[in-house]
Amino acid sequence: MAQSAAEEYEAYTRALDEAQAGQLTFGQRYAKEASGTPLLVAAVAAVAAAVADLALGTDTGTALGAGVVVGVVGAAATVVKVAGSHLPAAHHRAGALGQPGGPEQLRLQWLTALEVRGIRPFLDQQRVLNASTGPKKAGGPRLRGADKSAAARGRSVLEQSFGQLPEPVGEFADRRVEMGRIRQWVQASRATTETRPTVVVLHGPPGSGRTALAVRAAHDLKDYFRGACVVDLRGDSHGESPLSTRDALLHLLNRLGAPREQLLFRERSSPDQQVKRLSELYHQHLTGLPVTIVLDDASDPEQVRVLVPERSDSLVLVTARGPLDLPGDLAAQVHELPVDALDAAGAEELLDAAAQSATGPYDAQSADLIRELCGGLPLALRIAGSSLGPRSPRQLATDLSAYGPVEPIERVLWLRYTDQSEPARRLLRRLALAGRASLGAAAAAALLATDETEATRHLVALARAGLIDNVRGSRYRVHDVVRAFAQARLLDEEEPAERTAAQERLIVNYADLADSVLRLVDGNMSTRSDRFSPHGFTSLDEALRWLDDESSFITAALRHAEGVNQGAVLNLLGALCDYCLLRGDLYRLGEISELAQAVDQGLLVRSVQWRTGIAARQLGELDKARTTLTSVVDLYMDAHHDAGAARALCSLGITLHHQGNLAEAAARLQEALALQSPPELATDRAWTMHALAAVERDRGRVADSLDLLTRSLVLHRAGESVHGEAWAHFQLGQLSLRMGDISRAESELRTALDLYGRTRDARGEAWALTQLARARLVAGDPSAAVDGLRQAASRHRDNEDARGEAWTVYYLPVQALEETGNLDHGGRALARRRRRGGRARPSVAAGQSRLNPRKSAPPVSSGANGGFYSDRIGGLFIPRSRFTRRRS
Repeated sequence: MAQSAAEEYEAYTRALDEAQAGQLTFGQRYAKEASGTPLLVAAVAAVAAAVADLALGTDTGTALGAGVVVGVVGAAATVVKVAGSHLPAAHHRAGALGQPGGPEQLRLQWLTALEVRGIRPFLDQQRVLNASTGPKKAGGPRLRGADKSAAARGRSVLEQSFGQLPEPVGEFADRRVEMGRIRQWVQASRATTETRPTVVVLHGPPGSGRTALAVRAAHDLKDYFRGACVVDLRGDSHGESPLSTRDALLHLLNRLGAPREQLLFRERSSPDQQVKRLSELYHQHLTGLPVTIVLDDASDPEQVRVLVPERSDSLVLVTARGPLDLPGDLAAQVHELPVDALDAAGAEELLDAAAQSATGPYDAQSADLIRELCGGLPLALRIAGSSLGPRSPRQLATDLSAYGPVEPIERVLWLRYTDQSEPARRLLRRLALAGRASLGAAAAAALLATDETEATRHLVALARAGLIDNVRGSRYRVHDVVRAFAQARLLDEEEPAERTAAQERLIVNYADLADSVLRLVDGNMSTRSDRFSPHGFTSLDEALRWLDDESSFITAALRHAEGVNQGAVLNLLGALCDYCLLRGDLYRLGEISELAQAVDQGLLVRSVQWRTGIAARQLGELDKARTTLTSVVDLYMDAHHDAGAARALCSLGITLHHQGNLAEAAARLQEALALQSPPELATDRAWTMHALAAVERDRGRVADSLDLLTRSLVLHRAGESVHGEAWAHFQLGQLSLRMGDISRAESELRTALDLYGRTRDARGEAWALTQLARARLVAGDPSAAVDGLRQAASRHRDNEDARGEAWTVYYLPVQALEETGNLDHGGRALARRRRRGGRARPSVAAGQSRLNPRKSAPPVSSGANGGFYSDRIGGLFIPRSRFTRRRS
């Protein structure tokens, strides 16, 4: 690796030798300038003074004293003269080190060449070798210094996974025996010495409550497990193909905290090879990790087998219409649990719980008849019971009997469907267009072409009638059986044009709302639509929270957008991609990338590929990001789409900056600025300007960098880009640190931290905390610096930002050195830190050079050009510490 940068290293060492050749120490300069004539003159003056005093009759002691004083004064004057010539020369040499062609610049060029030509190719080669040989079993305990970023994200995702389960709301009766048996099986499995999962197959007819039972059990047993996930396999779903094993594995890996690069870059190999690789990763990830997995609506025993984590004490709850013949060699404890119809007591309990109000005297005969007409199915009983109150039990039994010999569920659905108002019936029919994802008032309003207040009223009425289920908060989902009924009513009662118009309103409305949310974050970027309708959000936090809730529904709706205006689809897809980048949801970004390629719309594919390149840079895959973004630039150029080409060039320039190619990065960013000269691209130009400012800062052009940042901040404010302002202030803080203005640096960084908080950009907040801690270190406040660095490192780990964590922990041993002066201890600490940086780590040798300037030099800075269209991962400028200044 060192040989790859031999030429740059030779130039660097030659410059050092040349600089040292003409360098004189103070002693050497004194010997040269003061050892001859000046000292002789001082000696002669001393002798002359003594002789003159003796000639004038002064006593001998006084005369000799006077001579000594004259000699000392003469010698001191000589020292002052030599010092006066030595200090300016030393300052001149120190300033020349950082000039173009000086040792400092040559050192940066050497380290950049070493990283680009030596270290990065080696790491890429190792990743290829690891990928080709497959996952390895751990041969021993994990090293204490191992990378903790992915593990920290995994813990965070697992902790949040229970919150992703549907809430156990609504009526739930007479399943205590089944709940007790599931608990007993889990406890018995934990009591054994074997590590094997417990698989419980809950089978029963549609509407029997098997999914509700599985979800209740997952909540009830959460203290036994580290995380939970529900996967809808769609095995017996009406009108939809089953979920593939590959997509099920990806969903489980995402919800259970697997490495994100596995979720973004979807392989193009054969389906069998993809399933094999993902299955190995899945089982490796869950080895020794007890979780609850609900495989809902399963029909394929072989698919279930692949999804059972065989090397953990997990609980796998499988719901199916009938018993599943699982393979006999499955390494798990398998139990069958029929979910039968409710008995008389359970049916009465559920009817009472679902009733709107008291129904009068107890009527056992009518209750038995209702149970019989509903087939004892909890879904049918709950829907029928919701009409009790306005109806007596006898009246309800009579009305249900009027529908003749039909299936129990269909009988109940017809009754409650006809009970609703026409707008509510229309909404229920059109909810079939929304697929299986949960939805809120915005979707309902779009389907009905009304406002959200009216839509909410109809949603509540349908939920009260038991026709839709409340998932959490104000979000609802349609049961599969009810959706099949609604789909049939939609086809029978509405014209195709009405159905298409409702679907298009849904896409257009969500495109406008999502666009409005992202505009609040990023301002008037060219990626936002020209329209800006009133969004109704009272704050940015409320807007982002809405998009958090709706993102899965939007993805589902895009899969059913046939015949819808492609411009609206493109706007919605672009906003959703930007949201994924802001949130770091690379699983969904990979899903959208596949969806865009399936649609095969040129502009759509280019837009998604551009965002995928940015996501690759977030993961530290700089070579992959560079390749992707270069191809995207060419695609936009071929299509004569200047705005898109400029955005892609800006992202490519930032990637080159992170790779250390400063000259090429500046050239690409200048190309982008030239394409962004039209006034309507002013906000795009602001992002490019602050990215170019970071490059110019690292090239030593401080004045140019300051000018670019000042102008970009003005444009960000004019474009109402809160996120852009945050990154401009962050760059100004870095620049102020380089200039030595600590107070201004801290002010700019605190402003950036506040703006990152408003846009809920966790990566930006972590980087700002790192730089604030660095400012405290440079200001001579070690205690505050250590606390801040540790807090920032923790935040980087939570974000799975290996580059951010590496740069942050890099400073900690330097701070320890500030306090102790122990070079060996600091060097060993830096060596332990090297593992944490992954593909973007600062090198150990570079870190040790901070401890001993004679050994080497600090790593080349690689500015953190963050933002929506530039990733939030980058190195930071490293001002020399007080210790380094003292040593030099």
